[in-house]
Amino acid sequence: MGEQLKVVDQMTTTAVDLALRFGPKLVVALVILAAGVFAARWAGRALRRALGKFQLEPPARALTERLAQALVFALFVIIALQNLGVELLPLIAGLGIAGAGIALAMQGVLGNVVAGLTIIFSRPFRVGDYISIVGEEGEVLEVRLFTTTLGHADRSRVVIPNRKIVGEILHNYGTVRQLSLDVTLAHDTDVGLAETVIVEALRANSRVLDDPAPLVAVRRLSDAGIVFAVAPWVEVTDYVPATGEINQAILEAFRSRNIAIAVPQREIRAATSSAYLRRPDERLAGRDAA
Repeated sequence: MGEQLKVVDQMTTTAVDLALRFGPKLVVALVILAAGVFAARWAGRALRRALGKFQLEPPARALTERLAQALVFALFVIIALQNLGVELLPLIAGLGIAGAGIALAMQGVLGNVVAGLTIIFSRPFRVGDYISIVGEEGEVLEVRLFTTTLGHADRSRVVIPNRKIVGEILHNYGTVRQLSLDVTLAHDTDVGLAETVIVEALRANSRVLDDPAPLVAVRRLSDAGIVFAVAPWVEVTDYVPATGEINQAILEAFRSRNIAIAVPQREIRAATSSAYLRRPDERLAGRDAA
């Protein structure tokens, strides 16, 4: 019983001693960390107001703000650890070794991060642009640190890892696209009248942009007829519906003006011989006589 009391007394003495030695330092460290949280938030808000003067993409602004908050908070963490008497050099060395191992194990993830930073700050495309890359195309809906999301006209989405984008050939259409339609008319069509009808049909469509101006011209002369190139400009979101509407409007306008659309024709000639015009029995008799 006496030994147990001695153990309890020693534990109590040790606890009181530790509390007296490290209690104030721990309280100060907690206060420093709390101050670090408020300072990080303040730095983030101040940086957000400063970046508002520059034309940066939302992902770039958000990333810069988070990095600033992390750096400020990390500074306060270092101050708190120093207040507790923690040796930072061995800690930093250990974190460096652990970081190297994590980097080797997460090469793909880190590759996406580096590629995401490259996209965010180099800005080869922006949210709302229509791009084509790595066999996929669509409107850019979101650019994140790891992935880029494209939207299709059927409301589906394609999520592409950023490392698949950087270093590839990128076709950026911007926010408008040019349709490429062909209309084939008969050879005896009045070209001037047909061009006027097509231009009127384009102007009547609200999806067609006035600037840039649409292109209407004779593309080529083919065996089937006169091929007109119809290339109006529309918004990216109107690309699919505008195609059907313009084709229908041009067709109805041609019918109302009695302009004939060329129909594919083929002329077939059969070469015949007088020997094969006779009856089968006559051909057999001629073969036996020979």
